[in-house]
Amino acid sequence: MYIPKHYEITDKAIIHDFIQENAFGELISVNNNVPTATLMPFLFDAEHNTLTAHIAKQNSHWEILDHASVLIILNGPHDYISPNWYSVASVPTWNYQTVHITGQCSTFTDPDQLQQTVNQLSEKYEAQFKQPWQPEYNPKMLRGIVGLEIEIDSIQCAFKLNQGQSDRDRENVAQHLEKRGNTALANAMRSTHELKR
Repeated sequence: MYIPKHYEITDKAIIHDFIQENAFGELISVNNNVPTATLMPFLFDAEHNTLTAHIAKQNSHWEILDHASVLIILNGPHDYISPNWYSVASVPTWNYQTVHITGQCSTFTDPDQLQQTVNQLSEKYEAQFKQPWQPEYNPKMLRGIVGLEIEIDSIQCAFKLNQGQSDRDRENVAQHLEKRGNTALANAMRSTHELKR
């Protein structure tokens, strides 16, 4: 991924937090010069430097993933930025936050491992509800999925949040984003700790 130096994030704590908060993304692989992508949520294990997920067995993508090199793209909030939002002449652009992860993928079908993956994903995303769903399903349903584990080779992180603009213009852009309903991106622009390297 091309990253201008002033948009590159290298602080591991910031990157790891971003991955945990934006763990739904695209898994991309190439087979016989044909790229294939599947959207899915991931579990990130920073200690072991891995991502875990599962894919529907009916999705033939899994058949080319064992021992495959893969790219995972996780995006955060993003939006169009109008030149009219600056105090000085500028050009249209797009603000965004993204992580690109490369690694080696392996597949698994062990029922216990699949159940653990499904349960961990459920617990992570059900935690936001007052009455979270408890994993209760027929274990035979696990036959319909294939587990994925990615050993991470590299992580690249870019936050393009108008770092080259004045504080006044960055705040003006943030206010316009809020008016459009994109408070997540506005908050990211105002959060100075996210821009430390």
